[in-house]
Amino acid sequence: MSTTVDTTQMSAVAFSAQQQEDIRALVTRYPQPLSALLPVLHMAQQHFGYLPMNVQQLVADTLNVTLMQVREVVTFYTMFKEQPTGTYLMEVCTNVSCMLNGAVELLDHMCNTLGIQPGETTPDGLFTLAEVECAGACGSAPVVQVNNIYHEKVTAETMDALITNIQTGAETGGVA
Repeated sequence: MSTTVDTTQMSAVAFSAQQQEDIRALVTRYPQPLSALLPVLHMAQQHFGYLPMNVQQLVADTLNVTLMQVREVVTFYTMFKEQPTGTYLMEVCTNVSCMLNGAVELLDHMCNTLGIQPGETTPDGLFTLAEVECAGACGSAPVVQVNNIYHEKVTAETMDALITNIQTGAETGGVA
């Protein structure tokens, strides 16, 4: 049985000199380097687009913490991505309030519309669909977050319009 190794996750990565300086300044604001882990992970994800294993190791080495400490955080929070995502990350909350207000049906509709399942990206690389726990907007359920922009009280019709607007360039969905 042969094992295929993803060489893209093994290539060397580095923070820029400015990022290294920013991280050093950030670490001084905390009692210990581990306390700076969340903001450094955000910085890394912003810079590299996602957090493959080599980037997680870079963060661990930079903060002088273990890779396991970094993994514990990356795998706990849904905001951190270990795989590349499409240009538009569409996160559907399916927690209790959203579920009771039609989120499961909305998610099914989005799967059918986009031709993908949660965790997948459309072949054109435009959309990635994700199911998430509690978006924290229970009063306006169901909620779909598109590139960190909340869309509240979403229906199949409003989602179809948003997808069409994104596809035609009329809506940026949080992409500058």
